[in-house]
Amino acid sequence: MPYDQMCAAWLDALRRAGRADILAIETSCDETAAAVIRDGRAILSNIVSTQIPIHARYGGVVPEVASRAHVEAVNAAVDQALEGARLRLNDIDAIAVTNGPGLVGALLVGVSTAKALAFASSKPLIAVHHMEAHISAAYLAYDDLEPPFLCLTVSGGHTALIETTASGESRALGRTLDDAAGEAFDKAARVLGLPYPGGPALDELAERGNPSSLALPRAKTPGAYDFSFSGLKTAFIQLERKGALAGVSHEDAAAAFREAVTDMLAVKTIRAAKAGGYHTVAVVGGVAANKGLRARMARECGANGLRLCVPPVPLCTDNAAMVGAAAFRRITSGKAAGSLSLNAEPAGYIV
Repeated sequence: MPYDQMCAAWLDALRRAGRADILAIETSCDETAAAVIRDGRAILSNIVSTQIPIHARYGGVVPEVASRAHVEAVNAAVDQALEGARLRLNDIDAIAVTNGPGLVGALLVGVSTAKALAFASSKPLIAVHHMEAHISAAYLAYDDLEPPFLCLTVSGGHTALIETTASGESRALGRTLDDAAGEAFDKAARVLGLPYPGGPALDELAERGNPSSLALPRAKTPGAYDFSFSGLKTAFIQLERKGALAGVSHEDAAAAFREAVTDMLAVKTIRAAKAGGYHTVAVVGGVAANKGLRARMARECGANGLRLCVPPVPLCTDNAAMVGAAAFRRITSGKAAGSLSLNAEPAGYIV
């Protein structure tokens, strides 16, 4: 029987059983990660090999360098994940991998590794969308979380408001029309001369600043729940070029910029939650680790009677545990359809 047919049978058996130990791989950008997830909720192991020291000298991620680093680290990450879970490859029920979006060369390393492991061990292969994985991180952090809920997915490459319905379907209510919030943070950090990675450095600096010390614009968008950060970023750059930041401390400038970004994110998220009748709001993605955003969302959700679900920081940044959680939900919903013809999909949204 061809692999694809066997894979369909295996996945159907797992769906009916309602349980699975999943080996997951994540290589979409600059983190080489592998994890073992049991039944979509329990983290048996979660290994992350960061490339921050490698890319720091360049001030940003160099795609070709990232790809080579993934090649060097991925096999060890998989071995450590299996060892940490006290399982062998033969004990695993399925193999999941992020196949997009992301850097195409980086994605191909993970996809190729997962395909090889799936073929060699006769295990079903499950493709996972990167932003779907970030949403699924909330399931790992909150055992009782189930749809429906509204999710703000915010990272260096994506910013979107995703509606997760009671049936488990996802629909974008709004998304960024230009830059992602994480990208805006990184560019502002560069203006302030902060080290890579810029976003976290700006966040730490902002903790000691006064957000009211500098007036920055908030973008208006045609769509009620869309976002735009390009104008804010440009305004900040122009202030620096004109010398208008000379009399403002870096702490105050960072705090003002963070306040502008979090203001746009929080206001539209709360507005969408109330309009849609949602009782739960999740915030996921790398920027969900931002202290200012976490604090602002906690205040806004508390004031509006909404439950806030934000994963711990290690589950906000790129990791493979969230990939395994997303894969399990794909299995149980009947959406998983593995194939050895799987390829990297560097562009695209979840919906």
